Amino acid sequence: MQETINGNAKVIEDLSVLCTEADAIHHSTDSFGNAYHWFRLGTPRMLTRGAEILRQADARLAMVTAYNRRQLSEPMQEVCYHFELDGVIYDMTVTLNGEWPTVPSITPLFANADWHEREMMELYGIQVTGQPNPRRLFLDEELDAGILNEAVPLSIMMNGACTTDLWERILKDKENQS
Repeated sequence: MQETINGNAKVIEDLSVLCTEADAIHHSTDSFGNAYHWFRLGTPRMLTRGAEILRQADARLAMVTAYNRRQLSEPMQEVCYHFELDGVIYDMTVTLNGEWPTVPSITPLFANADWHEREMMELYGIQVTGQPNPRRLFLDEELDAGILNEAVPLSIMMNGACTTDLWERILKDKENQS
């Protein structure tokens, strides 16, 4: 394991136990000296234990990032949970595939996970088991869950296209599927 750069040694040790692959742990700093600890968990079900470890240490959930690896020729999605503790970032990544297609809700541990989880469900079609409030946030109920994941390639989203163009494409694709 790399030398640990800043951070809570107990949290790092406890999260490391959840990582089953040899290259699943990475520690780094950016050009400003901010420390980052990356943990690739063995399975999505280990997420709850990882969140419990960070909750007990009084970390805060800063953000959740969901992305589709299919655009990289891999049939899977990944979700990365970004936590902050004493100015240090702890990132836990889980891979969703045929064997592990869902993530457990961490809303009972971090109330602000509610919006992140609902957004993942709505925009990317990621199933979150045990989500206490699975109502949609933004999209009309007539649109399929995960429609942005299927109808709008990342390259189009990232090229600065306006919102109107994106919605026109989504609605056109929806009509074509009917």
